[in-house]
Amino acid sequence: MSNFFRTSLCKELNIEYPIIQGGMAWVATGELSGAVSAAGGLGVIGAGNAPAERISDEIDKAREITDNPIAVNIMLLSPHVEDIVDLVIDKDVPIVTTGAGNPGKYIDELREAGIKVIPVVSSSALARRLTRLDITAVIAEGNEAGGHIGQLGSIALIPQIVDKVDIPVVAAGGIADARGLLAAFNLGAEAVQMGTRFICAEECTASEEYKKAIIGARDRDAVVTGRSTGHPVRTLKNKLTHKIHKLEEKGAEQDRIEELAQDSLRQAVKDGDIDQGSVMAGQISGMVDRISSAEDILTEIMTEAEDMLSSQCSSYRRVKSDNG
Repeated sequence: MSNFFRTSLCKELNIEYPIIQGGMAWVATGELSGAVSAAGGLGVIGAGNAPAERISDEIDKAREITDNPIAVNIMLLSPHVEDIVDLVIDKDVPIVTTGAGNPGKYIDELREAGIKVIPVVSSSALARRLTRLDITAVIAEGNEAGGHIGQLGSIALIPQIVDKVDIPVVAAGGIADARGLLAAFNLGAEAVQMGTRFICAEECTASEEYKKAIIGARDRDAVVTGRSTGHPVRTLKNKLTHKIHKLEEKGAEQDRIEELAQDSLRQAVKDGDIDQGSVMAGQISGMVDRISSAEDILTEIMTEAEDMLSSQCSSYRRVKSDNG
């Protein structure tokens, strides 16, 4: 691999490729994260709202697959967050990503245990505030991503965060291939995080119906619900999103909307209910056209990125030579 892609963050995390798998609740299991890490990326187990016992089992599964570093994504609004923090320390998990809040109260405890902390942020203000803590990097997630989203798109968000912080930035949201990887690097990122593309990995245990829904999606099928509640979520449109949109149009109370969406992600991921379940996926869904192994996904992206980088360098040298 070219030194261009062997960034300081890759060295810090001890990974071969600058690609991090998103820590998606119910989707990012030990099987998927272990496969991604074994192939040279950073696999991330999504803790979501799961109890520590279940996440402990997922960590064990990943470690049966690979000795390479793995990570756990801690959802800070989880009722089990304290137990998950204790778990990653007890299990010597080397890297933690965090979402849905400010991880400040846990940073010292995690860092004292030697754990590298990488929060997900959706604004430069939060990114700058978190750099006052002892964190390794930030994940700048644009609203093209699946699941819970912020306001800014990736192209606007990433360079603004890069300009405001002095630690590595990971780009997320709307990235699925070598073109997205190179674009993120040109915006100043040192790595990318991808979620939706890895849902369609062979090792992902999500239902076949969930995967087929992504493969069959068109460019405008990833819609946003929940804006009226202050917690917007991007999913593929279906009967559930239609119901939620109707409630929002009528000005329904937040509790009624949240009650309708409760447990809907599990319905889609585990039960394969893609009509009434929440099929969380990003705007790149229309770019995913097949199921591949995690290794093939990583190899394809990095090989194409190397070829594109080489072609760009050759074009630059040719232009420079022609101009004397």
